[in-house]
Amino acid sequence: MSQTEPEAPPSLYAAREPIFPRRVSGKFRNLKWVIMAVTLGIYYLTPWLRWDRGPNLPDQAVLVDLANRRFFFFWIEIWPHEFYFIAGLLVMAGLGLFLFTSALGRVWCGYACPQTVWTDLFILVERWIEGDRNARLRLHRQENWDFRKLRLRLTKWTSWFLIGLATGGAWVFYFTDAPTLARDLVTLNAHPVAYTTMLILTLTTFFFGGFAREQICIYACPWPRIQAAMMDEDTLTVAYREWRGEPRGKLHKGDDAAPQGDCIDCMACVNVCPMGIDIREGQQMECITCALCIDACDDVMDKIGKPRGLIDYMALTDEVAERAGSGPKPIWKHVLRPRTMLYTALWSLVGVGLIVALFIRSDIEMTVAPIRNPTFVVLSDGSIRNTYDVRLLNKQGEDRPFKVTVVADQPLEVTLESVEGDTVMVPADTTFLQRVYVVAAPDSAAARSERVDIRLWVEDVTNGERVYKDTIFNGRDN
Repeated sequence: MSQTEPEAPPSLYAAREPIFPRRVSGKFRNLKWVIMAVTLGIYYLTPWLRWDRGPNLPDQAVLVDLANRRFFFFWIEIWPHEFYFIAGLLVMAGLGLFLFTSALGRVWCGYACPQTVWTDLFILVERWIEGDRNARLRLHRQENWDFRKLRLRLTKWTSWFLIGLATGGAWVFYFTDAPTLARDLVTLNAHPVAYTTMLILTLTTFFFGGFAREQICIYACPWPRIQAAMMDEDTLTVAYREWRGEPRGKLHKGDDAAPQGDCIDCMACVNVCPMGIDIREGQQMECITCALCIDACDDVMDKIGKPRGLIDYMALTDEVAERAGSGPKPIWKHVLRPRTMLYTALWSLVGVGLIVALFIRSDIEMTVAPIRNPTFVVLSDGSIRNTYDVRLLNKQGEDRPFKVTVVADQPLEVTLESVEGDTVMVPADTTFLQRVYVVAAPDSAAARSERVDIRLWVEDVTNGERVYKDTIFNGRDN
């Protein structure tokens, strides 16, 4: 009996087929160009914007100052204990994604996602160097590496690497003074962390935008899986009017031509898709609703004398209505519905809350930490003294005199270590640690009590702004 070799198990993973989108023009492609220019302009230019905050503060408009644990955004300064502002912005970003997805599908992915923006830029460079879709396909299928293929590939990869280098360089400029760091980078005097960060971001941008492309959107990004929960039958998304396009086939003219739909199976929608899908097969997880297929199809419809909109932004409820013979809903009815209005209300509520918190926050803050070992000290005259470490935060750009007082039901006195009187000069834009002594007279009720509730006040003598913290005074019977 002859033995046959066991068959190899089928592979669970398909090899990636490179996608070479064809150039297309139209209103959605133009919108993507505008968004790409604006977003990349903001990213690359923002670190170079200047903002005068005074002699003791950085003059970079947007700066994440890790050394001093602060974030500067034009006139706004966020301190570490005010991280709730950053958390609020993240909540707003999440609600914004929910809002746009419920109204317009994966519009974020198709137009403003960094992966999409940089991939668009890389494809644009690739098209400039190697040509449009057919030229790039021929070059890809060419097995022998002659001088021309080597020259084109090296030119393209070098251009991609320079874009990645600019991307990594722009990122590190957000964390320190941009002109100073640029000079240090060129003269090789920058910190090794800056070079390491730039190298990592350069290589990841080079790989994600040049080679991974749609693989990042399909496999690495979780949003395609989450979006299903954000969309419903009234969500506008890119779709194919099958009832109008089928049966598809090549364009035939004449009285003997068989009845057919408007789709002439030209594959224009597939050839321009950066994800390489066929929108005519229905909604797919890979679709990022970039609408380039709409531009391509509308162009074909114009050429063959058919009405536009064979592929268009539409909702499932529009499909039912159009199949029944009535027209689609107005766009505002898709956008303004209870779900989107709820997201808008929540987004606005968080935004208003952040603005209110920003305007009502104080320019001075304090924390009080009683010294517990010992809880009190008996002075030579019999007075009882408690010690507190008070941290004073001066958010102003100039030195300010801060006056410390105490309020309690019993008479108490305040003295400051190494300072004459009850006023201390706090340096500009710093947190200052001041040791404060609160003293009760020997025969006072506070000295004989176990503990007394007190309130320490700090006043900015310059403008009269005041803050307080409640704490306790330990007496002799403690």
